[in-house]
Amino acid sequence: MKNFRILFLLAAFINFYQCKEKNKTVKSTTQKKEDFKIKIKATKEKEIVKPWDSLNRHNVEAFLTEFGKQNPETKVLIKTDFGNIKILLNKDVPLHRANFIFLTKIKYFNTTVFYRVAKNFVIQGGNSDEMFTQKERNKYGNYLLKPEFRKNRKHKYGALAAAREWKHNPNKLSSPFEFYIVQKKSGAHHLDNEHTVFGQVISGFNTMEKISKVKVGVDEWPVDDIKMTVEILD
Repeated sequence: MKNFRILFLLAAFINFYQCKEKNKTVKSTTQKKEDFKIKIKATKEKEIVKPWDSLNRHNVEAFLTEFGKQNPETKVLIKTDFGNIKILLNKDVPLHRANFIFLTKIKYFNTTVFYRVAKNFVIQGGNSDEMFTQKERNKYGNYLLKPEFRKNRKHKYGALAAAREWKHNPNKLSSPFEFYIVQKKSGAHHLDNEHTVFGQVISGFNTMEKISKVKVGVDEWPVDDIKMTVEILD
């Protein structure tokens, strides 16, 4: 009987010890799973948390193509102290359209001015002397856009087109930041297939005319800054 008790106690002890070790193993395994989940989550967050505005000179076409799909807006409003100019952006020049929408959404234009008023020719904007403007350009690597010439997109009155450098620019790459609006009533057709036309003024022609009459210096820069803000309508 005494031996039986000893065997019983010994068996109970062994069973208790095994259960304890089993629970410990389960807990350890569970903890590892939790740690694994945390690591996976952290890895996913690291992959996902990426600036939505990660545009740079190396991914221009890919970025703007995808941005254009997700942001199909075509109507914008340029506001000035002289009045507003409503513009319809052309869908058949997808990179230039997407680029203008992108810059509008990051509020780039809101620190810029109409810095050139060429009488009976064009009014040109999208630049300024402010440091913020230059920092924004540098942030995105001062990228350029491939031309998107279209036979039906001419430099008629009210056409919106991209400015560009003429020297050392054989591929006629557009500035993404600077634009001009044809103010000459008969158009500026010598610029067809030289600059990409990517929009058209649909209202605010009186505002254009008012701006065209401001006093300018020898470099065609208005004596008084013509500030602008740009917002998306639709």
